Amino acid sequence: MVKNELMKYSCPLGKAMSALGSKWKPIIVLVIKDRKLRFGELAVRINVISRKVLTDQLREMQTDGLIIREEFKELPPRVEYSLTEKGLALLPILYLLEEWEAKFATEDYGSEKSCGLLDKKVTKDVKV
Repeated sequence: MVKNELMKYSCPLGKAMSALGSKWKPIIVLVIKDRKLRFGELAVRINVISRKVLTDQLREMQTDGLIIREEFKELPPRVEYSLTEKGLALLPILYLLEEWEAKFATEDYGSEKSCGLLDKKVTKDVKV
């Protein structure tokens, strides 16, 4: 189902999945966290995403009210991205998803690269 079709329904889960429907948006939220990052910093931290896809995802996230794009009139031009209140509210949910996967994982993750996105100090405050 296309994103626009999901937005037509009044189902909160449908709208939430529409806003986070790609594999990159949750990762972008976890990388930005509670700080401001420039586009180049995001591209370096998520080096497996192409710059075009990152640009497209950031635009969609801005439209969905998850991030703020702050443009500075400088030379060279500078743009910073940060999470809105709505975006920040996703962090505990995404940390819980990581914990859920780790708890029920049947594979050995020892040989795989860690994504390094889970920040234990934040998850301590999350109540399940």
